[in-house]
Amino acid sequence: MPFLSKLQVDAPGEEYPFSIPAIRALERGLETHPKVTFLVGENGSGKSTLLEGLADKWGFSKESGNRSKNFGIRDYDTALAPAMTLTRNSARPMDGFFLRAESFFNFATAMDDLEKEPFCASGYFSYGGKSLHEQSHGESFLSVFLERFGGHGLYLLDEPEAALSPARQMAFLVRLHDLVNDFSQFVIATHSPIILAYPDAVIYQFSETGIEKVSYRDSQPYQMTSRFLKNPEAMLEKLLGD
Repeated sequence: MPFLSKLQVDAPGEEYPFSIPAIRALERGLETHPKVTFLVGENGSGKSTLLEGLADKWGFSKESGNRSKNFGIRDYDTALAPAMTLTRNSARPMDGFFLRAESFFNFATAMDDLEKEPFCASGYFSYGGKSLHEQSHGESFLSVFLERFGGHGLYLLDEPEAALSPARQMAFLVRLHDLVNDFSQFVIATHSPIILAYPDAVIYQFSETGIEKVSYRDSQPYQMTSRFLKNPEAMLEKLLGD
């Protein structure tokens, strides 16, 4: 049983973020997949805005992290959260995390500051045993996925591929599958055709006309990447004009 089954937005006006077509389309509601819900679309289409609003509504820190807001991360309220209605099921997650690639550095710094506090139990235990800043960007992301995510949780991920090589993205898929099998639910905004290939999922594509459910091969990340890889020379000639 999923923890979150539907979200809906009652747009109060035309000001940002309600001026974004995909956000306005949420007035009709969006049903989440019980395992993995993918959000795809161009930059500025509203994917991250929706995830931030959902994180705010659920009680996560919007910079990255869990429901604890007392370890020094700059936090803020989103305009979207008060207008959002969530349909939750009776089951409650035992774990949860919002990962925002754009502000992950701030989260890692906050963990270092927490570690300096007297009588503080090691916060590094859940992140591979050492500071996230002492790991490469990709390693620190994987440490969160492998060490911090404990299962039976709701995980909101904004561009988790940002620091991951293609091989590490495949490793992420394995961890994703393990967590799904451990009664976890994900909502993921991504541009990665590798991550997007996870089979037991729904894909929602955000655009200037709103939101539509698409198949993997009809999704924008797959279409653009496939077109390029099939004939990179022709694509480069078209792009560069040489």
